[in-house]
Amino acid sequence: MTNKLYYKNAYQQEWQTTIIQKMEREDGQYVLLEKTAFYPHGGGQPCDAGNINGIPVLDVLLEEDEVLHKLARMPEDTQVNCKLDWQLRFDHMQQHSGQHLLSAVCRDLFGANTVSFHLGTDYCTIDVETQDLEPSKLAAIEIEVNRKIYENRSISSYFVTPEELALLPLVKQPKVTKDIRIVEISGVEYNACGGTHVSSTGEIGMIKLLKTEKQKGNIRIYFLCGFRALAEFNENVRILGAVSGKFNTGRDEIMDRITKWEHEHKLVQTELAGLKEKLDEYLAQDMLVGSQEVIAQQFDDTSLKDMQNLSTKVASKTDLPILFLSTSENKVVFAHSGQYAQACGAFFKAHLGNYNGKGGGSDKLAQAGFTSSEDALAFYNFAVAQLRGK
Repeated sequence: MTNKLYYKNAYQQEWQTTIIQKMEREDGQYVLLEKTAFYPHGGGQPCDAGNINGIPVLDVLLEEDEVLHKLARMPEDTQVNCKLDWQLRFDHMQQHSGQHLLSAVCRDLFGANTVSFHLGTDYCTIDVETQDLEPSKLAAIEIEVNRKIYENRSISSYFVTPEELALLPLVKQPKVTKDIRIVEISGVEYNACGGTHVSSTGEIGMIKLLKTEKQKGNIRIYFLCGFRALAEFNENVRILGAVSGKFNTGRDEIMDRITKWEHEHKLVQTELAGLKEKLDEYLAQDMLVGSQEVIAQQFDDTSLKDMQNLSTKVASKTDLPILFLSTSENKVVFAHSGQYAQACGAFFKAHLGNYNGKGGGSDKLAQAGFTSSEDALAFYNFAVAQLRGK
């Protein structure tokens, strides 16, 4: 059985040991160490990273009582020096201890027990048994959990016998029956856990709740602890400063300026829509002059939506087929009033595949996109020729 140093001292960052077995597997090379501080995947906590004799540790697995270390390559020596990625380890300790404290506060304040925990690369989540965590309750949770951080309560871990376990007021009973490890937050809770933790709540730094969402009858809380929370705060300050600079106003006035900008934007959009309507009317009238078999037009800088609107406008004034090409978007629109014999969607379905196009539509309006301008133009020319031949 591997001597697991992370249970004895979660703060150990470097140590010397012996490789007692080397293994070649389909997915890579592994070593078994006499003793290790590399924490393997488990209990919702990701594994550690670091190096063994300078060789990167790619993964750490627990199989039975042995800890396996996947390496980028096999070391030549059996006596090795091991070094943790301390920044990653301490981050995991902050997040995991923060989760314990947050779960305890959710339970104590609102009877919301934690049913699952995820420690991700960018954020952490807990799912709690409740369907009611309104903003005021979330605010109360955040204030209380940070108050307990500032109290700097001690966090200790130790193994207990079944008899000792029976005397503890556990949050929930452990699934294992041997090697039961307790993580105790002084005056808060006793929890069976095999993860790595900081030695006091003060080292969690702070906990910031980000958002909530409903999840299978429960509420999922997204949160950050410690340096992650600090990084999030710094990024938000940076963004707020950039927005403040864009609007040339103080941070306290940004929301008022954004509201004003949204109102002005809506007015501009309404005015623009009116101008587009008038322009489409002029374009439609112009296209009808001298048209005989098909109304075909290429546009250099027109969106699919604008072509659809224009084709509908033209179709309301003629029974001729209408074909538009946007050379900037490689899109084609085919439309008519309903009096033309060829169904638009059926025509596209029959011929698009020959030009690497994808699309479809109804009898009176269809649209398609193409992977290249050459394909779009070739299909457009083909369609014009076909429609003129009817």
